[in-house]
Amino acid sequence: MRIDRIFARLDREPEPPQLEIPRMSRHRVALLGATLAFYLAIVVAVLTTSWLVELDWKVMLFRPYQQWPQLHAFLDYFVVLGQRGPTAVMVMAWLGWRSWRQHTLRPLLALGAALLLLNITVGAVKLGLGRLGPHYATQIGSAELFAGGDIFPSGHTANAVVTWGILAYLATTPTARRWLSVGSSALALGVGATTVYLGTHWLSDVLLGWAAGLLILLGLPWCEPLIGRTETAVFALRDRLRGRGRGTTTPPVPVPVGVRSALFPPGDSRSGGADEQSPALEPVGAGGRATGIRSVSHHTTPQPQRPHPPRSERTPSTPVVSRRPPHADRSPRGSSQARPVPGGSS
Repeated sequence: MRIDRIFARLDREPEPPQLEIPRMSRHRVALLGATLAFYLAIVVAVLTTSWLVELDWKVMLFRPYQQWPQLHAFLDYFVVLGQRGPTAVMVMAWLGWRSWRQHTLRPLLALGAALLLLNITVGAVKLGLGRLGPHYATQIGSAELFAGGDIFPSGHTANAVVTWGILAYLATTPTARRWLSVGSSALALGVGATTVYLGTHWLSDVLLGWAAGLLILLGLPWCEPLIGRTETAVFALRDRLRGRGRGTTTPPVPVPVGVRSALFPPGDSRSGGADEQSPALEPVGAGGRATGIRSVSHHTTPQPQRPHPPRSERTPSTPVVSRRPPHADRSPRGSSQARPVPGGSS
């Protein structure tokens, strides 16, 4: 099977390094608490239509896409780095290669857990608050809440934080983690600012999207025990499937040709296809004692063995037809016609 060849190739890879799994340290817990407080402050500021909503309207009326139109074409493509579909495919491809090299499913399972948490938390707040976007606003100065919208918090921004930040979370060395943290932060900031430039999100949407994505990354170590149990279950299922595919039945014991022909009738598949074309050798004996071998075809039913009578008791048999070839110049025996004598007179 092709899957067996893939796993065999996996087994020839070098042993993976000891991967360090992040844990909920005091520093991480403190960052998580500060980010959660910032998240709640943004939500309260929008719900109470505070100065933050007024800032949202000022930025929207400023219309950045009209102030710098030369950036519009480039930023239309750049914002794709925050869309869930394309970014998830790119990051999944990289983490899948890492899982193959390191003999572990943890990178892919961590990405799946992070995206699942992102969809649940961000989607619930979006649908619960129902805020309209700048292009669909109805009243100047209003927070545009509970109007059937789904843009608060910014999904592009939160997705950029999670999908690119997971690379830093899964980094194997401190240097790689540091550089990936800087790079993912720059991408997340750029995607959020681009949505404000294009007028698809309020500024407060982007702020809440940054906080929502960061909360997921900071709290992901709490999911590590579940990720480890899931990985163990998947590998156990793989081993069972591989064992079932290879087969664990005991190989059949070979049976001698003569025994097969005696046990199974001709034409039975258990008697063996090759035996039907080659004769089998069976013992032949008198009085149940083996004295020799004879050739028996599988196409004939074996007859019970009978003792051979002595030569004196055998009935002589006369051939029905003469075995001599007929001759035209010879007369049958018992005929009165004389045969010509060579050299005599007629």
